[in-house]
Amino acid sequence: RGAAKMTITTNTDILFTISSTMKLQTTVAALFAITNSASAFAPATFVTRTSSALNVAIDTSDIKNGLTVEIDGDPHKVLDFSIMKQARGAAKMTIKFKNLTRGNTIENTYRSGEKFETAEVTKSPAQFTYEDESGNYYFMDMESFEEISVSAKVVEDRKKWIGEGSEVTLVTFKEQVIEVAVPKTLVVTVVETEPNVKGNTSQGHTKPAKLSCGATISVPGFISEGETIRVDSEKEV
Repeated sequence: RGAAKMTITTNTDILFTISSTMKLQTTVAALFAITNSASAFAPATFVTRTSSALNVAIDTSDIKNGLTVEIDGDPHKVLDFSIMKQARGAAKMTIKFKNLTRGNTIENTYRSGEKFETAEVTKSPAQFTYEDESGNYYFMDMESFEEISVSAKVVEDRKKWIGEGSEVTLVTFKEQVIEVAVPKTLVVTVVETEPNVKGNTSQGHTKPAKLSCGATISVPGFISEGETIRVDSEKEV
């Protein structure tokens, strides 16, 4: 009888061990599934679009062309600035801004060290698809593949650099597109220009040329139709 009793006890212990092991394996598997989930611990910044820091405080020493700051609730882009040194007292800075919401420009003078706040903007890559009869431009968001309509007022002088399939950057402020930025350097084709005059070797000779994107710029006299050139969209050369 003692032997039989010992056998029963041993079987119970084995069953308990098997049950505990199965529970442990189940727990480990569950934890493994959670920790390997793509969305469980993934930081939000990995799936959001490029954004500026949230209203970072800066001063006049941080000002540079292209910087967007928030003034009276509107985003203002720095177009140009100059520093005026004075014999007495702190230097002053004159800054020319463009209000990206209203489209107007302003020019103000600030004392050295005056504070600003950067505008919280989002930048997303997009591709131009078409222009409707009202002059509105339509772009495809390269991340979400959604179609985005942008008014002609926002595109403004940038439109001459935007052709079919052109890749741009849409700048958004408070869920509204406020700027369409084109790359600084573009590779385009000369579609129309005067023929090169044989024997014209003057180094300063230029001529107008229409580009595949729609812009017309001055090019060196030796450039011919059909040639591919690199253009600086800011300096238009």
